[in-house]
Amino acid sequence: MNWTWEDIQPYFGLGDEPMHWIVKIFIIVLATVTLNFCINKVLLRLDDKLKQTKNPWDNMFVEAARLPLRVLIWLIGISVAVEIPDAEFDENLTTFMLTAREVGVVAIISWFLLRCVKGIEKALTAGHATKKPVDYTTANAISKLLRAAVFITAALVILQTLGFSISGVLAFGGVGGIAVGFAARDLLANLFGGLVVHLDRPFSVGDWIRSPDQNIEGTVENIGWRQTRIRTFDMRPLYVPNATFSTISVENPSRMTHRRINETIGVRYQDFSKLQEIVADIKEMIGNHDEIDTDQIYMVNFNDFGASSLDFFIYCHTKTVNWAKFHDVKQDILFQAMNIIEQHDAEVAFPTRTLHLFNENQEQAEQNDEAQKEQSAEAAREASKNRKQSTAKKSHQYGNENHEDASGDGEGDGGT
Repeated sequence: MNWTWEDIQPYFGLGDEPMHWIVKIFIIVLATVTLNFCINKVLLRLDDKLKQTKNPWDNMFVEAARLPLRVLIWLIGISVAVEIPDAEFDENLTTFMLTAREVGVVAIISWFLLRCVKGIEKALTAGHATKKPVDYTTANAISKLLRAAVFITAALVILQTLGFSISGVLAFGGVGGIAVGFAARDLLANLFGGLVVHLDRPFSVGDWIRSPDQNIEGTVENIGWRQTRIRTFDMRPLYVPNATFSTISVENPSRMTHRRINETIGVRYQDFSKLQEIVADIKEMIGNHDEIDTDQIYMVNFNDFGASSLDFFIYCHTKTVNWAKFHDVKQDILFQAMNIIEQHDAEVAFPTRTLHLFNENQEQAEQNDEAQKEQSAEAAREASKNRKQSTAKKSHQYGNENHEDASGDGEGDGGT
């Protein structure tokens, strides 16, 4: 088919005929694309210029408006194209597009406000808008409240736009809230627990916390409305319902002002004469150490007669609260204490124990030796007794022989 200029003129409205609706839609879409492109370029150029200023709010506003504004242009362009009077569209589609435009405008405005709230939170926590950065937990809590308010307001406006009665919805919410409250007691308890955590701020994101009541210890990563995420030291996530924090005690070591060194050292009992000088020198070393806060109490004292050592303790507080640096300081203190002990020709005691071992064979041998000694002594006594008896018998026999000799001599003399 060969098109002539006379055939084309009616489509563009150059003749007596009005412009064709397809051409109108094409022109509207082309204008929408062109306007969208130009707006995007202008906002990008404006954002680059505003980054050179010290005011962070203008950049935040431009960044928050860039995407919603582009979507709004497309929404308006499409809705205008659908509203062309002579367009051959279904009436239901036209009605739907009009309602969608109204709902879309509310949604885009809400989107813009949510991006503004997020940008304000980011500027406050980064310290770009204030001299001192705002606490992340506080800023996050306020941001969540504002976003919830925007979301609820947008939902009510959209319901009103769709033809629902807001008063009826609120009345249903009041009656149904009682039933929901009973059915979701734990959920509501967690929500109020999260609110209390945000208001009281016993801990913040990044704090190291632990509870002596339950097995909870780690670094806080996120504080939500229902639960708090804690990263334990073995890098596992721990999710704690917020209602738990209203029934347990929570310790926050991240807010400590000092770290404590409390160590006990023992020397040998044979070094007792040197102990007083050792304790005095270590205390002087503690008082002169650059990383020890001498405004806090510090002590080095002989403390106990141990099972195998004379024990004294070192008690002081470091200036740093950093865990890694604290252990470096503690290591230096203990090394210097060891050097002082060695300088006094003393030694650190180690546990010792003396054992008396029982040998059954040796005991039996000793008993046998005692028995043999008893037997030998008894034999010696018997032998001595026998010798004495033999000597006495011989003496008696010798005496009788002398008596007989004397009697014979008397008889001879008488006869004579």
